[in-house]
Amino acid sequence: MIELLTHNMAPIMFAALVVFLLLGYPVAFSLAANGLLFAFIGIELGLFQPDFLQALPFRFLGVMENETLLAIPFFTFMGLILERSGMAEDLLDTIGQLFGPTRGGLAYAVIFVGALLAATTGVVAASVISMGLISLPIMLRYGYDRRVAAGVIAASGTLAQIIPPSLVLIVMADQLGKSVGDMYHGALVPGLVLTVLYAGYVFLVTMIKPDAAPPLPKEARTIRGAALIGRVLFVLIPPLVLIGLVLGTIFIGVATPTEGGAMGAFGALVLAGLKRKLTLPLMVHALEATAKLSTFVIFILIGARVFSLTFYGVGGDHWVQNLLTGLPGGQTGFLIVVNILVFVLAFFLDFFELAFIIVPLLGPAAAALGIDLIWFGVILGVNMQTSFMHPPFGFSLFYLRSVAPRRAYTDKITKQRIEGVTTGQIYWGAIPFVVIQCIMVALVIAFPQMVTHYKKAGSGVDPSSIKIEIPDMDFGAPPSGGGGSGGGQKNDDPFGAPPPDFLPPPPK
Repeated sequence: MIELLTHNMAPIMFAALVVFLLLGYPVAFSLAANGLLFAFIGIELGLFQPDFLQALPFRFLGVMENETLLAIPFFTFMGLILERSGMAEDLLDTIGQLFGPTRGGLAYAVIFVGALLAATTGVVAASVISMGLISLPIMLRYGYDRRVAAGVIAASGTLAQIIPPSLVLIVMADQLGKSVGDMYHGALVPGLVLTVLYAGYVFLVTMIKPDAAPPLPKEARTIRGAALIGRVLFVLIPPLVLIGLVLGTIFIGVATPTEGGAMGAFGALVLAGLKRKLTLPLMVHALEATAKLSTFVIFILIGARVFSLTFYGVGGDHWVQNLLTGLPGGQTGFLIVVNILVFVLAFFLDFFELAFIIVPLLGPAAAALGIDLIWFGVILGVNMQTSFMHPPFGFSLFYLRSVAPRRAYTDKITKQRIEGVTTGQIYWGAIPFVVIQCIMVALVIAFPQMVTHYKKAGSGVDPSSIKIEIPDMDFGAPPSGGGGSGGGQKNDDPFGAPPPDFLPPPPK
């Protein structure tokens, strides 16, 4: 048994973490407990140096000093304020009237509004719940197939996962050590292409089965002509201005993502105030929800720091890198295996857990194979989007289930009896969109230019051409009695502190 532990410490540690998670223990505490448990076992077996644990305070300090993570509460707060201020309701009502005369018009409106909400809120739960409460009753009222309606709403809400300012892209960039702005640049085109694929699916449904997504009847189209165009412009201008303020300043390099998030939060407060929706209960709810999500993220990140410290200390990073870089097929083989792994793990873990546990292990192996890490991060981001749509544990499906009618009810407008939506119908409606997301992963792998165009937005300076010349400087003779053995020997800086992620050398 001891010999088995000695030679397979890293894989056993990873397998133990999976067991902890499958047993239902909280992720943050599972990570920390697993790390400390195997650190103790490693010390007892002589496989783990106790000095490694001295790096824990620096790693925790690195989490607290990470300004990039400040963008998460800012964008979360912005999304909650906009969702509660009625912006989603206005958009769905107006855009639904615009697309109403066409077959599948309400579904197109949900997809369009889902993309717009993704670019302003970045929060999946807010998008799915808003569209489920507002558009699902209307779609059921006018005869939409329940599976189509449920699938469109759940999938459109997950666009907040990949369209900037997505929270998962912030975490992905932080874990891969890359710029959030570059990650936003790279994810923009795939997010828009995925939106078009969703709309293409609705078009196919209307062609094959027209009764599944009928147009709005004339009596339901209450706004027409110039009044409709004017209302559409009035509703669209505020969120578009906010998107330009937030993403535009980030893309052109004027503001960091954290500063852009702060401007977005302030802009959301201004818009809510102009609509006379900025109330004390709204502020209390938004602040409480933001604090809960931010605490959730920080605790998972701290637990992940404890786990990774022990995992790296027993040589786990080398085990993962050797395992993945030795796969047949080079980069393509690596990407295929990794995406299958992430797809399967998405059945059990949400995107935050995947980003904090899996991505730090995969990033070094991808870099060793020469894979662009922004491209790699976007691929994983699209793949992790399926974690919201996987039956039976997809969070987007749970959000929709919480607001969809379970039993038959009498519609307030038509006075007709409408059957409820079953959980099975929600699950079956999600499956086509999971397939579309997998197709999108394949497209991003096949056409990396969709992501790598972010490089054109750089400064245009080749880092290899930069030369830094340090002139010779005479500091004089070293002081006597300083403990040095030679006159010209360079002494270490006694005040130099190790970086937050400092790790002692692994044991031989």
